Amino acid sequence: MNAAHVQKPFFRVGSGHWLWVAFCLALWFSSAAVGQPGANTQSLFNGKTLDGWKTVDPTHARLWTVKDSVLIGGDGRTKIADNTYLQTTRAFGNFEFRCLFRLSGDPKTGLINSGIQYRSVLEGDKIVGYQADMGAGFWGDIYDEHRRGKLVGGDLSVLKRLLNETGWNSYLIRCRGNHHELYINGVKTADYIEQDRTIPAKGVIAVQVHSGGAAKVEFRDLTLTEL
Repeated sequence: MNAAHVQKPFFRVGSGHWLWVAFCLALWFSSAAVGQPGANTQSLFNGKTLDGWKTVDPTHARLWTVKDSVLIGGDGRTKIADNTYLQTTRAFGNFEFRCLFRLSGDPKTGLINSGIQYRSVLEGDKIVGYQADMGAGFWGDIYDEHRRGKLVGGDLSVLKRLLNETGWNSYLIRCRGNHHELYINGVKTADYIEQDRTIPAKGVIAVQVHSGGAAKVEFRDLTLTEL
């Protein structure tokens, strides 16, 4: 094509702005896929107390706090000796769960990792069930905690351009029947069909701090819409 006939763009995206444009476009095109909260959406966290939640291990209660409407696990200074979980007191089957989260900690202290358990059940002193994973090397995976291990590796082909590894991000978990979908920042990372009919299709939601490093995870705006 003759260069004289090429129409100039209305605007140019500088190197400092392309990431923001990509983020906005991803949210725009993914809005139909992830949907919007429905009229029956409920808040799982009141922003003031841990009402409706309890630790799987009662001795871990000191590791979970509330400050400035944020649910906090760990403090980023003390190493987490054992995996710790804070679970809902209610169980859910088909749903869309949404939250904002921020994971922080120095990887030199050990593994900095967290996750969101769902359709999980207690077996003795262990929580068993699906986990929407987060942390370097695990973003967007579906992991089967204390049962079968990793089920699906997260697709980071788009997310790697939008993920703020040390800042706030959004997570959406959608479960309907045996179909599981995970989205981070509006980008689908995992799609899974459960073939094993013996796996429970209903269970609690729980937030986790993984053992290893001096990790801190923060959650806010935790909501759930039953489908």
